[in-house]
Amino acid sequence: MTKYVYDFAEGGKDMKDLLGGKGANLAEMTVLGLPVPPGFVITTEACTTYLRTGQEPPELADEVADHLAALEQAMGKTLGDAHDPLLVSVRSGGKFSMPGMMDTVLNIGLNDTSVTGLAEQSGNERFAWDSYRRLVQMFGKTVLDVDGELFERELDAAKRAKGTRSDLDLDAADLQALVRRFQEIVQEQTGEPFPQAPRVQMDLAVLAVFDSWNTDRAKLYRRQERIPGDLGTAVNICAMVFGNLDMDSGTGVAFTRDPGSGHRGLYGDYLQNAQGEDVVAGVRNTVGLHELEALDKASYDELLSIMERLENHYRDLCDIEFTVERGKLWMLQTRVGKRTAAAAFRIATQLVDEGLLSMDEALERVTGAQLAQLMFPRFGSTDEASLLTTGMGASPGAAVGKAVFDSATAVREAARGESVVLVRRETNPDDLSGMIAARGILTSRGGKTSHAAVVARGMGKTCVCGAEDLEVDANEKTATVGDLVVREGDLLSIDGTTGAVYLGEVSVTPSPVVQYFEGELRQEDGDDLVQSVHRLVTHADATRRLGVLTNADNAEDAERARRFGAEGIGLCRTEHMFLGERRQLVEDLVLAESAEEQEAALAAMLPLQRGDFVEILRAMDGLPVTVRLLDPPLHEFLPDLLELQVEQAVAEATGGTMDDKRQRLLEHVRRLHEENPMIGLRGVRLGLVIQGLFAVQVRAICEAAAQLAGEGLDPRPEVMVPLVSAVQELEIVREEAEQVVREVAEATGRSVPVLIGTMIEVPRAALTAGSIAASADFFSFGTNDLTQMGYGFSRDDVEGAFFSRYLDLGIFGVSPFESIDPDGIGRLVRTAVDEGRAAKPELRIGVCGEHGGDPESIHFFADAGLDYVSCSPFRVPVARLEAGRAALGDTSSDSR
Repeated sequence: MTKYVYDFAEGGKDMKDLLGGKGANLAEMTVLGLPVPPGFVITTEACTTYLRTGQEPPELADEVADHLAALEQAMGKTLGDAHDPLLVSVRSGGKFSMPGMMDTVLNIGLNDTSVTGLAEQSGNERFAWDSYRRLVQMFGKTVLDVDGELFERELDAAKRAKGTRSDLDLDAADLQALVRRFQEIVQEQTGEPFPQAPRVQMDLAVLAVFDSWNTDRAKLYRRQERIPGDLGTAVNICAMVFGNLDMDSGTGVAFTRDPGSGHRGLYGDYLQNAQGEDVVAGVRNTVGLHELEALDKASYDELLSIMERLENHYRDLCDIEFTVERGKLWMLQTRVGKRTAAAAFRIATQLVDEGLLSMDEALERVTGAQLAQLMFPRFGSTDEASLLTTGMGASPGAAVGKAVFDSATAVREAARGESVVLVRRETNPDDLSGMIAARGILTSRGGKTSHAAVVARGMGKTCVCGAEDLEVDANEKTATVGDLVVREGDLLSIDGTTGAVYLGEVSVTPSPVVQYFEGELRQEDGDDLVQSVHRLVTHADATRRLGVLTNADNAEDAERARRFGAEGIGLCRTEHMFLGERRQLVEDLVLAESAEEQEAALAAMLPLQRGDFVEILRAMDGLPVTVRLLDPPLHEFLPDLLELQVEQAVAEATGGTMDDKRQRLLEHVRRLHEENPMIGLRGVRLGLVIQGLFAVQVRAICEAAAQLAGEGLDPRPEVMVPLVSAVQELEIVREEAEQVVREVAEATGRSVPVLIGTMIEVPRAALTAGSIAASADFFSFGTNDLTQMGYGFSRDDVEGAFFSRYLDLGIFGVSPFESIDPDGIGRLVRTAVDEGRAAKPELRIGVCGEHGGDPESIHFFADAGLDYVSCSPFRVPVARLEAGRAALGDTSSDSR
């Protein structure tokens, strides 16, 4: 029989799949003997059953009743008792942290009767009505789906009537009146009164938490963070402890190290006379955690001791939520804390130096995606910049964009290609789409542990919080500091490290991490971040099995990739050498009407290609350079058919005709026009139809290699035949290529070995890899085309047509062009590897599609047995790091 409910004392931190992250860690702290309020967890399996069937598991109600009875016995109170009520919180908690994305309800058990009992027991009538006000507000918004703005307006009106901006100045009578008004809103909006039965409140809250797993914001966050959609959330039911009891009480969030920088030290926020949601929501600006020492030294000292114990126990940065109730410290949550990319690298090496981690474990704590973030530029000199205000640097980086004041505008402007900065008083989970679209986030409220800060750090977005001088008016779409007014569309520059906010655009400067990889900054001259990156990437190089090559089509990119650590070129696209002024050469070749015209076009190509290959082979001296023979989709090189047809129609409509040359051009283009050029006359097909095309390219490669060999260099060219689907195609091209290699060797007196292989990018090639391997020295997967043909759609068309809908429906967790589809396209890859190696054990196999630089895909390719990945120059350090992590068997590429 499935068990759906666990007491905190029955679980532990390794049960995240079942208890969710929050429940597993509450259980772990309970087992460690830390001060955790008693409670129990409803499992993720209960949630997934409910979401799948629309009903709770039949056994759930009885299990919850049994655990609630045990909780009541432990506390000596009954849920919602009229004289001394037990109150509980109902909180979500998935396996992976999703801050603010799912629902929480506090103070369950209060009603029109028990609020009086709570006032009597606490001796604080204001506290009782404040707690009831919070319950009706949270329950109404979260469980009953009442617009939360309706409650906020009434709360703001009550504060205005009192002549204050702080809810602390509202007395018991004010709060009692607010409760009545909130209850009226519930009645007006739902047609039903606010529920008075405590168990009904709790049961409805549990279902609301279950349902919150599939809210739009939760699904959007999961897509952003690549969290599977079928995990479900656990529900944590915990006895309430009250930070809003009086000024000797409070609530806070703490990190065992700075999650923004990774530096050691006390880090966190505290808010007197408040409940936990006040800190996260930023409804009042917090004070630094160090101020708790003056307010309550005993609780402060105990908190520091627990923080140290938890960090040593988890061997990682810990994020902690706590409440102080009249001098008694309670731990409400801990988890491995989200951190910025810079913090991740610093903390990983710090923990090595402190003896808590090995270098292998440290390597598993950082990701290629984080390294990529560190390579983005940052602000240069700000001496001439106009400082608008300063807040708290909550998530590092430099962001420049037009100010926008709501998420819908951020999404719309970003879709038009505009860079935007989202400006809000404080963010809430409904702002997620705008936060994703924006380059940076600026809030006037909240601290470094607010919703904006936590979510921005998780996404790697630049964020400045708590800019108190900034008066944000979302309705008027303005932000004011003194006499200065920022309107929608005005440029802002925000520094997520210093917290500075500038009017206008501030110039950016290269990242020191990039300068290190470029060789412009020596590791020993860099700061601790550069040194951490150096240590971890160097260890990844020593650990990895996969080679890391680059995709480069010119000497400049090749030289940069080599500085970044590339071990050769895995893909040199020769069609890219014929863009711009050279485009006419391909057009002349394809449209040639006679053998003489075709030969002339080929003759013109030879010296240009030879010069290209000399530069690239020189840049990669001593390393392999894989040159893909010409693979141009014809529509990219031929004149536009529609334009020619319009030209003809205009000429005829005006009584004239096209000249003979243009008329012949139209006839040729019409004859060669393809409905789907991506699977038309391209690649090996073009090379076989236009005789001599591939031979000229191979000759240019061989002559360039011979020239460099004569200079005493070590060129290592490889020829790659594109779009092969039958071994016969490769055999014909190989025979011709080998003949050219011999001819050049005889003519120059220098014999340079040239490997000849093929791309595996057509599904049939993958399925017949055993026979193709007999004629190939190497395979390289072209996963872009393999994905297109495997799925049966054109990337250029479908990404804008229906991908967003497929992502919404969960058909795709992530675009298959962004990360390899392991079950379908990945199966083709594995089949080709297995059959190719069975036929030729020494066959070298790599990948050169876009997936070669994708962190998750790199783990798949390592597991599939590939020898190397090839990616863009900028991604080479990322691939080096991820290849090292893959060698350690870490199958996830993101730290959640």
